[in-house]
Amino acid sequence: MSGFERNLTWWVFGCIAVGIALGHAFPRLFQGIGALEIAQVNLPVAMLIWLMIVPMLLKVDFGALHEVKHHARGIGVTLFINWAVKPFSMALLAWIFIRHVFAAWLPASQIDSYIAGLILLAAAPCTAMVFVWSNLSDGDANFTLSQVALNDTIMLFAFAPIVALLLGLSAITVPWTTLVISVVLYILVPVALAQLWRLRLLRSGGGEAVAALLARLHPVSLAALLVTLVLLFGFQGRQIVAQPLIIAMLAVPILVQVYLNSALAYWLNRELGVAYNVACPSALIGASNFFELAVAAAISLFGFESGAALATVVGVLIEVPVMLSVVRLVGRSRAWYERKLST
Repeated sequence: MSGFERNLTWWVFGCIAVGIALGHAFPRLFQGIGALEIAQVNLPVAMLIWLMIVPMLLKVDFGALHEVKHHARGIGVTLFINWAVKPFSMALLAWIFIRHVFAAWLPASQIDSYIAGLILLAAAPCTAMVFVWSNLSDGDANFTLSQVALNDTIMLFAFAPIVALLLGLSAITVPWTTLVISVVLYILVPVALAQLWRLRLLRSGGGEAVAALLARLHPVSLAALLVTLVLLFGFQGRQIVAQPLIIAMLAVPILVQVYLNSALAYWLNRELGVAYNVACPSALIGASNFFELAVAAAISLFGFESGAALATVVGVLIEVPVMLSVVRLVGRSRAWYERKLST
């Protein structure tokens, strides 16, 4: 992991401080940025999100889908967790914690929005950082690559219906047009651009050309993430200063969801006799979230100042320390895991 990725939590705290300070000092500037919209899509954020997402999608090789058949049980477990468990368990956890347990300490007008943000966060499995988590846990690289490629393919078709269903069940109304525009802008178009770019690079310079471009784009992607966070907290500053415990309360269902889903995926793989180096990335992919997409969709659907946008950013805040803790847990439990496989 790069130094930035290891310290992502601290960078987010820095963005909170800078964003709040700038939001108080230059409120008109942030209002002007928030007004730069076409069809409810904020243009500066769309550009920043593309700068974040496209380099990540360049890593994905859809040609690896043929590897799926070699890891059928592990793939099946991860798909079950990602698409049948995680979004629905997050909706349940959000209902328990946000609508009931913490409701008295949260602004009533934002409770629906917080729940929506948590659902958006859980509705898309992680694309880029999964490669880091898999590498740290000695995971099977071919499994990880094929699983990410398959998840991204499914996400093109499943993200919008799952989000619409869960928001509807939570009595939160979202225009289908806006949701579809978000999917096209932040999934379909970036995937198409990244894969066309990747294909051209492979034809002209092979894998080395792709690696060289990724090295050059990495700082750009990180800078886009930081600028997006500063903008978000510029709009959210007054609310956070007034109620600083909001972030901690939003973090609770995310933490429960990560540990619950990673443990379930890990246990299911063990019960099915899946190799340890497949079970590890399966558990990690089942737990982590595509927070860049969640942030973009939350802003498009609910706006900069919404509780949904804040809830997705909390996912960014805790991603690295929480996922590193899961990596450590699966590493320390290797003897327990393989004991069953040897019997």
